[in-house]
Amino acid sequence: MILYRPVAVLQFCNLSPLSSSSSKFLSHLRYSYSFLSHSASYSSSLRIPWFWLKTPGHIQCRAFGTTVTAAFNDGVGSDTFYAVDSVSWSSLGVSDKVSRALFNAGFGQPSLVQAATIPSIFTGKDVVVAAETGSGKTHSYLVPLIDRLCSGQVDSGNTETEQVESPSHKLSLVLCPNVTLCEQVVRMANGLCDDNGQPLLVAAAVCGRQGWPVNKPDIVVTTPAALLNNIDPHKRRQMAFLRGVKYVVFDEADMLLCGGFQNKVIRLIHMLRYDEKKLSWSKESTPKLPMHLVFDKSSEQNAEDDEDSKTEIISDEEESFEDDVDDLPEEVDAGPAKKTGWRRVRKEYERSKQFIFIAATLPVNGKKTAGAVLKKMFPDANWVSGNYLHRHNPRLKQKWVEVSVDTQVDELLRAVNEGSNSKSVEGGGQRTIVFANTVEAVEAVAKILGRAGIECYRYHKDCSLEERSKTLDDFQENGGVLVCTDAAARGVDISNISHVIQADFASSAVDFLHRVGRTARAGQYGLVTSFYTESNRDLVAAVQSAGELGQSVETAFSRKRSFRNKIKKRAASAKITETTSSIGETVLSY
Repeated sequence: MILYRPVAVLQFCNLSPLSSSSSKFLSHLRYSYSFLSHSASYSSSLRIPWFWLKTPGHIQCRAFGTTVTAAFNDGVGSDTFYAVDSVSWSSLGVSDKVSRALFNAGFGQPSLVQAATIPSIFTGKDVVVAAETGSGKTHSYLVPLIDRLCSGQVDSGNTETEQVESPSHKLSLVLCPNVTLCEQVVRMANGLCDDNGQPLLVAAAVCGRQGWPVNKPDIVVTTPAALLNNIDPHKRRQMAFLRGVKYVVFDEADMLLCGGFQNKVIRLIHMLRYDEKKLSWSKESTPKLPMHLVFDKSSEQNAEDDEDSKTEIISDEEESFEDDVDDLPEEVDAGPAKKTGWRRVRKEYERSKQFIFIAATLPVNGKKTAGAVLKKMFPDANWVSGNYLHRHNPRLKQKWVEVSVDTQVDELLRAVNEGSNSKSVEGGGQRTIVFANTVEAVEAVAKILGRAGIECYRYHKDCSLEERSKTLDDFQENGGVLVCTDAAARGVDISNISHVIQADFASSAVDFLHRVGRTARAGQYGLVTSFYTESNRDLVAAVQSAGELGQSVETAFSRKRSFRNKIKKRAASAKITETTSSIGETVLSY
C-alpha cells in the first residue's frame, strides 16, 4: 500500500473524510442490502412493482410494494450473467430490425438484467434499474428506446398518444455525470447499425466543447450542467426541446441525485414535468383550472413568460426538492411582465414522458439518499434489481493483503506483476487498474511503478478531457497498467480488465463497489487485490464474517456500534495532513 494510514470512511454513501488512522477497507459484499422500505406517496394505495432476477421458487418480497418476479435464471449452477437460451431479443419484444443490429454488434443473447429491464421499459411506466456493475445496464435502456423511436411508438403506457401540440420529432434524453460517460453512451448507441452499416438512430453528445447539434439527433446525451447551459439562454430552444423529449434516462442516478448534481437534476425533472402538465391541461376539453391559468399557445411572448415563471419556481424548489411541489403562476394584474405569488395546484395530469433511472449502487437509508428521493418522486415506478446488487459477484475473486509502511511498496509491485504474468486477454494485452484516493497518490504510485520499470497510464481530474480520452483509448487498445482515482471507477466500460488493485482504501462502500466492478464484467472473471493496515483488521474481519453469515455489510456495521462510535470520536480530533507527507516519505525512501 502506497499511502500509509490513508484517509477513508466507514459509512455507506458518506464521503466526508475521517482521520487518517480510521481508514477502512470494504470487501466481500456477498449479500444485498435489505432496503427500499415503504415510503410516503402521493396516493393512498401505493404499489411499486419490483422485478427480481431469481427463479420462481425464490421470489423475494419487500414491504413497500408488490413484487413481480422476472424468472430467467435456471437456479443453482446456472449462468450469473446471461439469460437462459430460451430468452432472445425477439421474445423480449424487440423488433427484428433492432435484433439484427444487436446480433451484428456481437450481442447475441440478452443478459439477466436486460431480460428484466427491457419488458419493463416497454410498458411505458417509469423504471428504476438498480443492478451490479458490468451487468449490461446501458444496453438495457438503449435497446428499448431505440426500438420505440425506430417504430414510432412514442406513446407512454400511462397516457394516450399525443396528437396535438407536440412536434413530430421525438427524442430521448440521457443524462450522465461526466463527459467520458456521455461519449461512451453515444458510441454504444451509434454502434447499433442496420444491414447497410448505418446507425439505426443518430446519438449526439452535448458536453465539453461540443455545442448544441445543428442537425436534430434522436438521442441527446449530456451532463445536467451542459444541458442547462445550452437551453436556459434560448427560450425557444428550451420549449421545443422539452416538448420533444419523450424518454429521459438518468445514468448513474445515485450520483446525479446526490452532491453537486442534485439541484440541477431536480430542477430538470421539474422542468420536464412542468412541460407534461402544460401539454396535458392544454388537451383537456373542459379545463379543470380557472380560465386565467390556461396558457395562451398563440402568443409566443406569453409562452416565454411562462417558461420564465417556471424557472423561478423551480429555483425556489431546489433547496426543498423533497416536497415535490407543483405550481403555476397566479393571475397577472399589470401585463405579462409582472409576476406575483405562486400557489399549489393538482398533481393529476396525463403523462407524456417516461423517466428511467439507472444505477449500480442505490442507497436508500435516510430521507435524502437517491433511493429515497426516487421512491418519493416516482412512487409508481417499476423497480428492477440485479442478483448481486451491493454484494459479492461470484465471478470475482477477492484477495486481501495486510501491509505496513515497510512492505507496502513490495506488495504493490508484487500485485502488479501478478497481473502482468497472468494469461493474456483478447483485444490487447493484460489490463490492470490500480486505484488511489487522490491525485497526489496516483502520481506517487505511478512514480514507484516507473522506477521499477513498469510503464503505466495516469487518469485523474487534473488531466484534460483530451488526455483522459486518449488514455482510455490507449489502455483499451494496448493494455498495461492504469493508475487512477475514482474518476475512472464509475461507469467507464473497458473490456477485459482482469485485475483491480486497491493501493489506497476506497473512501466509501459505494466507491468500493464501483472500483471492484471494473473487473468480472459481462460474464467474465476477475481478481481484486485490496491492501489494508493493522488499523483496518477489525473492519475486514467484520465484513468477511458478514459474508459468511449471509448478512449485509450494513448489518455488520450496525452491530459494531461501539467500533463505529470510536472511529467517529477519532475523526473529530484528527487531521488528515499526514497522508500527503506519507506519500513523499514513501517515494523518497523507495
